Amino acid sequence: MSYQKRTKDQLAARVAQDIHDGAYVNLGIGQPTAVANHIPAGREVILQSENGILGMGPAPAAGEEDYDLINAGKQPVSLLRGGAYFHHADSFAMMRGGHLDICVLGAFQVSAKGDLANWSTGEPGAIPAVGGAMDLAIGAKQTWVMMDLLTKKGESKIVERCTYPLTGIACVKRIYTDLCTLECTPQGLKLVDKVDGLAHAELEQLIGLPIAA
Repeated sequence: MSYQKRTKDQLAARVAQDIHDGAYVNLGIGQPTAVANHIPAGREVILQSENGILGMGPAPAAGEEDYDLINAGKQPVSLLRGGAYFHHADSFAMMRGGHLDICVLGAFQVSAKGDLANWSTGEPGAIPAVGGAMDLAIGAKQTWVMMDLLTKKGESKIVERCTYPLTGIACVKRIYTDLCTLECTPQGLKLVDKVDGLAHAELEQLIGLPIAA
């Protein structure tokens, strides 16, 4: 049976769906920033950016951007009523001090037991930049990864063991992809959901690892 991948917006909405009311959340650079545009109406989620913002809103409408108000990825953002901005040292103290309920990060690889590699592939010419990823991955109460399941070469980004330099060990609790949502457990991967039409056996074949139903 054929299946449709989740679009970038559908994936962002899927992640936003699981963020609980009252949560303090950091959204990493790249795909995770889109989650801010899909927080369910009526749910209070306090978004933090590592460059020193608390209370971020969705992306501003075209023509209303303020480039003095940007997130860690240098994208213009909005600030909700009651929001604040401050020195990034204070921001890192929040991240390292266990004050964030969830961080949502991109990744190059995630192991079945939740090891995270998201800062360097070691390719020639690449500029490794770990930024605040290590602080977030270890400091947040839960680390979620949001990414495409497969690389452009068709290889699974979910692996038995990471081959890229690690950001954190056994820190990832959930993996949200364009094809499925998985939990990382000490026993391996556990299925949360998958797109319609994708058979369980086919998903295991794509990843190359067993997945508990």
